[in-house]
Amino acid sequence: MLDIFISNKDGAATPVWQVRSGEVQDWCTSHAGAAAAWVGTSGFKGEAGKVLLLPDGSGGLAGVLLGLGDGSDPLLTGALPAALPQGDYRLAGALHGAPADAAFGFALGTYRFTRYSGSKRDWPRLILPEGVNGEEISRIAAATFMARDLINTPAADMGPADLAAAAEAVAGAHGATCDVILGDALLDADYPMIHAVGRASTVAPRLIDMRWGRADAPRVTLVGKGVCFDTGGLDLKPSSAMLLMKKDMGGAACVLALAQLVMAAGLDVRLRVLIPAVENSVAGNAFRPGDVLQSRKGITVEIGNTDAEGRLVLADALAEADSEAPDLIIDMATLTGAARTALGPDLPPFYTDEEGLAAEIASSAAATSDPVWRMPLWRPYDGWLDSKIADVNHVSDGPFAGSVTAALFLRRFVERAAAYVHFDIYGWAPKAKPGRPVGGEAQGVRALYDLLKRRYGA
Repeated sequence: MLDIFISNKDGAATPVWQVRSGEVQDWCTSHAGAAAAWVGTSGFKGEAGKVLLLPDGSGGLAGVLLGLGDGSDPLLTGALPAALPQGDYRLAGALHGAPADAAFGFALGTYRFTRYSGSKRDWPRLILPEGVNGEEISRIAAATFMARDLINTPAADMGPADLAAAAEAVAGAHGATCDVILGDALLDADYPMIHAVGRASTVAPRLIDMRWGRADAPRVTLVGKGVCFDTGGLDLKPSSAMLLMKKDMGGAACVLALAQLVMAAGLDVRLRVLIPAVENSVAGNAFRPGDVLQSRKGITVEIGNTDAEGRLVLADALAEADSEAPDLIIDMATLTGAARTALGPDLPPFYTDEEGLAAEIASSAAATSDPVWRMPLWRPYDGWLDSKIADVNHVSDGPFAGSVTAALFLRRFVERAAAYVHFDIYGWAPKAKPGRPVGGEAQGVRALYDLLKRRYGA
């Protein structure tokens, strides 16, 4: 369990009250005295994420108020660790939202990316609310931090080889196997599109393949886009669009975080993780617009734009995942700007044909305060991917429904799996919120972990 959590309910701890913006006066009325007077003096209005320290009569700390604003953000306890002096604290009064969210939010507030600057600090401690499993919250926080660290690390230190090393470390910690198919061996093993996308880089492309769990357990396969940097290829991105391309392996980071949670919890699954790890670079041997690529599935793919490389490497990995006819395939990818245009950075879309699975995902997302939104695999748009010279073009020739057509392209490579879902995540927090600094973010991981626990937990 993280050392920021304590389960001792008997020790002395400073109370923290959560108040919405319309409840401040009610709190003052029920807590008359110097602390209540200080609320008025300070001008505290219960603004979201605002923390007010309440003095006692001798200059000590009598308590803390945490503003919740309109109460729509369940993770505002993330504001507390950086604002509180060291010591032990407890959530007092009526809690707004789930106690587990309050504890998880507090944990998020301790995250710092310190690989290149900064240092570890001592944090205040929180007495776990009644009924909250501190070990579980700690595991989820640790997985979230790992995903954030992987995404935040620049491509010079998080290239395909480094991503493979990170996957091997996760596998080794849990007794999983991890095999890597490297460079030209991808051609021998029939992963031509992974090879084509990554061959122009000085760091060889590779396919990471992790397996864990008893052989006859239900099969769950996770596929994560591991484009460690994306120049756009010969369809070169403008420099401003390259600034965040270290995050283009966010799907891989998220499936590794999810895999870590599954293995740490000992869920009864035969887990497989497939990560095509590449850099989409520019060189004389880069794949070109107008090229026709062979795919592992046998489908020929016309290249409409080399900056839509993620769906190509995913397609080969999905074809391999599908070859085992698993019970469930989940892919996660920082795939399209169109998804962000449609839903913004905080609400990742997902696509599936399975109504039951969609309902499960929605339920788990609500239960974990990890928002996602179902989008349609709208079959009439499938024709937008027609090619005159190949089986399919991997992009449409118009500006509309880019996330939908990308999902439809990927869907062609999955036929045998009992269920399949595609997540088009952003993997990045562009605006700071309590416990969620600007930088890499694990999206959809908590929701999917909850779904897998419900299905395959003890």
